[in-house]
Amino acid sequence: MFCLVWPCIASEQPTWVEIENTVYGAKSDERGPIGGGNGYVNIIVKGDYIVKDLDELLKALSKAKAGQTVFIPADTVIDLTARIYIEEVVLDVPQGVTLAGNRGHGSSKGALFTSDALKTPVMIRASGPDVRITGLRIHGPNPKRYMEHHRRSFGEGGEGHKYYYKLPTSNGITTKYPRLEVDNCEISGFSHAGIYLMTAEGHHIHHNYIHHCQYQGLGYGVCHDTASSLIEHNLFNWNRHSIAGTGRPGNSYVARHNIELGISLSHCFDMHGGRDRKDGTDIAGTSIEIYNNTFRSQQTPIVIRGVPEDKCEVRHNWFMEHSGSLEAVRSSGKTKVFSNAYTNEPKAVK
Repeated sequence: MFCLVWPCIASEQPTWVEIENTVYGAKSDERGPIGGGNGYVNIIVKGDYIVKDLDELLKALSKAKAGQTVFIPADTVIDLTARIYIEEVVLDVPQGVTLAGNRGHGSSKGALFTSDALKTPVMIRASGPDVRITGLRIHGPNPKRYMEHHRRSFGEGGEGHKYYYKLPTSNGITTKYPRLEVDNCEISGFSHAGIYLMTAEGHHIHHNYIHHCQYQGLGYGVCHDTASSLIEHNLFNWNRHSIAGTGRPGNSYVARHNIELGISLSHCFDMHGGRDRKDGTDIAGTSIEIYNNTFRSQQTPIVIRGVPEDKCEVRHNWFMEHSGSLEAVRSSGKTKVFSNAYTNEPKAVK
């Protein structure tokens, strides 16, 4: 016996299934709907600084102290294109400061940050630990795949990376410091990564809608270098890899209760191995846990491209377009795939 449970998002498909009293797939929690927005409970509606344009924002961020909030009201649009292109402006958020909009409060879509400059190395940077970025729309300059550019770069007679990187890349949010929290945001259109976790531990990425980060060759929703994170209750769509990692030692993540909505350029959740880095190892990160996620994409949901130092566990997921573990997960070792549900008429495989 199984029952289907319908989501709290605009969709015609369920997000989780219960089979013999066990839940498979992504389920919302007490904080609100998967993907955030209307119904999210931890929305900020005021701040120590209230700003409505870029100059006010830069001034507030230069003054804000740990424990304070810089708030951008609903319907505010801050276009950073010219200042990024000319001055290489970055929104640096200091240690312990919250940068907030009110996405999901009433009819608010959240204040919008945008850049049309293809060379947007980073739009928002957490410049210390314990930064929170919440309730904002963060739209980058490049939602495209650029398949022909990739073929010209790496096809027969191509110049490889030298030619490929002549087209600039972009990042939405980056950090080298611990415990970055990004929640209740809509993040899209970044050719390298919507969120780039470069180093440090304790990052928490939750209740966001992250989409159209799909530049061929890069294109990550959330990307790790040597960082570790908890990634939960997010909606992903139109990314190349929604979650990715370099696979260097120390690179770990837990991904739970996320929904892959259906369109993916390549496999959805990823961890690189030593062969990708050409470092003479087969290491694919330290620890990976992937459980209670729902995958609607026809692309391979999970690829672990080497052997984790500790473990990789894939369990209690619902692979709606795949009939078994060999279709749903590719790995090289130390990866346990067990107790998942498959296809639109699910039956759990223990």
